[in-house]
Amino acid sequence: MGVVSRIAIAAALVALVLAGAYPGTAQTKQAATGSNPPAAKVGEEVISLEEVERGVRPQLAKLEEQRYALLEDKLDQLIGERLLAQESKKLGISTEQLLRNEVYAKAPEVTDADVAAFINQNRARLPQGDEAELKLKVWDYLRAQKVNERRRAYIESLRKQNAVTVYLQAPASARVAVNGNVGFVRGSKDAPVTIVEFSDFQCPFCKNATATVKQVVDKYEGKVKLVFRDFPIATLHPLAPKAHEAARCAADQGKFWEYHDILFDRSPRQSPDDLKKYAEELKLDQTAFAQCLDSGKQQESIGRDIQEGTSLGVTGTPTFFINGRELVGAQPLTAFQKIIDSELASTARK
Repeated sequence: MGVVSRIAIAAALVALVLAGAYPGTAQTKQAATGSNPPAAKVGEEVISLEEVERGVRPQLAKLEEQRYALLEDKLDQLIGERLLAQESKKLGISTEQLLRNEVYAKAPEVTDADVAAFINQNRARLPQGDEAELKLKVWDYLRAQKVNERRRAYIESLRKQNAVTVYLQAPASARVAVNGNVGFVRGSKDAPVTIVEFSDFQCPFCKNATATVKQVVDKYEGKVKLVFRDFPIATLHPLAPKAHEAARCAADQGKFWEYHDILFDRSPRQSPDDLKKYAEELKLDQTAFAQCLDSGKQQESIGRDIQEGTSLGVTGTPTFFINGRELVGAQPLTAFQKIIDSELASTARK
């Protein structure tokens, strides 16, 4: 998230607090007065602040999660700075010398092959002009990436060697109440962390996210449960609703996840003929599958998922709720790790 975005979020939070609409403010007021304060009065009818908040709870939860993310990022920065300062003092050198020794000197080199590969992969998005100058800019960019990765790895090693206890926790108001017992499950059903994913089989971002989600489930085996929920956006992906029906028809024959994987792998090829071809590849009962798909009997279940997702504030796919904490888009593995590790640490403290 960029600096400007963070500043905008912070400003929005301050404005909400000043307006008395920020959930933490409302809770404080309620605790102080021991009652549910009114927000307005229409004739003799009172509209309570709790009623107002209830109507926008998912949006307030997003703001709470954004606020927590800002605090968490700043806390990580401060922890890193203290660890580097303590380590440099222990070694009798400056922090700058420590970084030269452990970060800059040990960051992997950027090769000509790395630069060429990056330019080839991103040619359409790169500016036109002097090729030598472009290569230099790409080298600088890749070098900064590798240095930052090495710095993070080094600080993480220092955290493991030192007594670092984090007390900051995501507030309850940053979570939304999403049902983790409805949907198709991958991973341990008794896992301490539940990831509910609202997805669209024709969404390219959802397709991109599948590899990362699989990494998450594999990395946190026994600790994470993934729950898939339907959220086809027909206005953007007109073939998606039928694809979701097809996946549920495959589930009737015990092959939901196999069919799920094929749909994303072959996306956007999801015509009715394609859907039946995929069922044939999985050796499903073709007659039963076709009857299920043609009958439209799965539409009601899909509609319930869409309705719940909408009530939770889902407006795009993929949207994930990690123990109720929202994460939107095809995020990198590190974004999932950050929330999951925080949730596991919180569970361990209880």
